Amino acid sequence: MAGVKLESIVKRYGAVQVVHGINLDVDEKEFVVLVGPSGCGKSTTLRMIAGLEEISDGQLTIDTRVMNRVAPKDRDVAMVFQNYALYPHLNVADNIAFGLRIRKESKDKIAASIKEVSGILGLTDYLDRRPADLSGGQRQRVAMGRAIVRDPKVFLFDEPLSNLDAKLRTQMRAEIKRLHKRLGATSIYVTHDQVEAMTLADRIVVMNDGRIEQLGTPMELFLNPANTFVASFLGSPPMNLVKATLGPGENGPTAHFAGQSMPLAPLDALQNRDGDEVIVGIRPEYVDVATAEDATQVQVNLELVETLGSEALLHATLAGDPFVIKAETQGNAAYLQKVTGFTIKPEMLRVFDAATGHAVPGQDRQAA
Repeated sequence: MAGVKLESIVKRYGAVQVVHGINLDVDEKEFVVLVGPSGCGKSTTLRMIAGLEEISDGQLTIDTRVMNRVAPKDRDVAMVFQNYALYPHLNVADNIAFGLRIRKESKDKIAASIKEVSGILGLTDYLDRRPADLSGGQRQRVAMGRAIVRDPKVFLFDEPLSNLDAKLRTQMRAEIKRLHKRLGATSIYVTHDQVEAMTLADRIVVMNDGRIEQLGTPMELFLNPANTFVASFLGSPPMNLVKATLGPGENGPTAHFAGQSMPLAPLDALQNRDGDEVIVGIRPEYVDVATAEDATQVQVNLELVETLGSEALLHATLAGDPFVIKAETQGNAAYLQKVTGFTIKPEMLRVFDAATGHAVPGQDRQAA
């Protein structure tokens, strides 16, 4: 396997620049996920790594070899596409073996490779079927098998699960994760689904408007989003963002909004900033529903309780903005319909500068 290095990678279409100087090191055997909204440049970046898009500027290195002018077939990468890209007239075995036959591998090696890969992916019983006779999940496994059988240096995945239903996506996520652990392959995976990113990645690259907003492990990004974009993109449901004004409190700085206040953790960066506008980030998972008698609660206007089984999402408004609380339903189902507010520990809050959207320094938390 091999590492991948992107140095100041730029992509232009005429006068329009869509990728703005991407710098990224993917270590050998690492699983890195590029995530972001549609149009953020993640698929374009992946296609430049594959050689399907020309690099306008910067340098791409795979296994210490500069790849800018190397043809796709000579880069020793394998790509799994969103639309499977299978040959409809060939059966599963022939689809898996297609790349090996093009490379004129021996019949014995091809047969052994088909047997091994179909066993890994649970396709042994389907080798004689054609793609039209397979489910969506089985077709995607065939596409993965065609990539695996080549034994490439790098695997590239371009939103491979987006055409599957929710149940199949969950199953295929687990299969891809198990496959990565088994093969130890260097993998770069593109998705717009932040749940896929959180569950699959060793590290996540959050992209927006052709730039990297933040890079880190899933929990680093979840606990310590660098700005309000990352905070609002990662998490299901995402972080609540509440506009507030800094003011003094009994034990340190306090956030004031809509006639209410919330104590903040003592931070040097918040000292002597009374009157400044900030944005307070509150994860729905870290909120505790309050009883009506709790004098310290922050009051919300409850609009809807969305029951999900063991959990419920409480949709409310706070200072006129949407606010979501995630709560356990066990023993609380009836009470949740009457919630009037919440409490939260100050250290569980994330404070952002209102002008820049960047997180105030000095508040990063370590994942347990």
